[in-house]
Amino acid sequence: MAGIEPGAGAGPASPGPGQTGTTAVVTDSAAALPQAWMADGGPAAGVAVVPMPIIISGRHYDEGSDSIVKPLSVALAEGAGVRTSRPAPGHFQSVYRRLEREGAEEIVSIHLSGGLSGTVDAARWAAGTVSVPVHVVDSRTVAMAQGYGVAAAVRALRAGATAREAADIAAKACSRTRLLCYVPSLDQLRRGGRVGVAAGFFGSLLAVKPLLTVRDGAIEPLETVRTAARAQARLLELVEEELDRRPDGSLAAFHYFGNQPQVRAAGERFSTDGQVLLTQLPAVLAAHTGLGVIAVAVCDPLGPSDAASPAPQQS
Repeated sequence: MAGIEPGAGAGPASPGPGQTGTTAVVTDSAAALPQAWMADGGPAAGVAVVPMPIIISGRHYDEGSDSIVKPLSVALAEGAGVRTSRPAPGHFQSVYRRLEREGAEEIVSIHLSGGLSGTVDAARWAAGTVSVPVHVVDSRTVAMAQGYGVAAAVRALRAGATAREAADIAAKACSRTRLLCYVPSLDQLRRGGRVGVAAGFFGSLLAVKPLLTVRDGAIEPLETVRTAARAQARLLELVEEELDRRPDGSLAAFHYFGNQPQVRAAGERFSTDGQVLLTQLPAVLAAHTGLGVIAVAVCDPLGPSDAASPAPQQS
């Protein structure tokens, strides 16, 4: 389908090895980077992705290295126990040391919100154990709202930015990206501690369908709607409003899990000039949102203006 294919939306990029120049870029699988973006010539080619662990009925899976979609879908449908975990600090340490051996002189490491996971803390610990400078960025968000920040950093490095500048650019791109989300129920998020108990109880009591966003690094209820159809329609209205107030060429990523045809159809109404992409929600996020989630990340164009007025969110 024209206009909503994986890999669209971030502009041209040159093929790259594990590093862009002498700076390597690292992220985690919560960034939801499409496979097409990771291929040679893609907007995130050469980025090292640390997998997020998922535990299903006591069995551990690593996203990206294990086939997890089917067992997770079955577990969510059956209400089986599903948990997630941050990557071990030693995993980050191993990745950083490998990149150093491969020639990286600095590393930019961009991760999901510290308000949702301890992943960024694990990265910071590992950063203090290696000899090359590691600029750790708390994206304060997740999914392709985080992924767009990764792409912005890669683009900046390919244009000659320093590692520090690329980290600032990534933080800025993440800060101006909005994530909007429909979930059929707040139960999964409440059980995982990702929304407050009161919000989960409110959603269950009134049988409302919640619309969520990420604000200040945490998941917050945005609106509540009585039916699934109305909630989904309202979500698309919010996406349209968000795109209308942004510059031409702004980007939108539509995430699905267990409902790809539905989300593909929803995204078609925004498909112009290849600025919309369709990508599966990472399993580590789907474990908390459940089947039937629709999440949309909206971002300004990833262009030269990214270099201006950096946001100081890296450490």
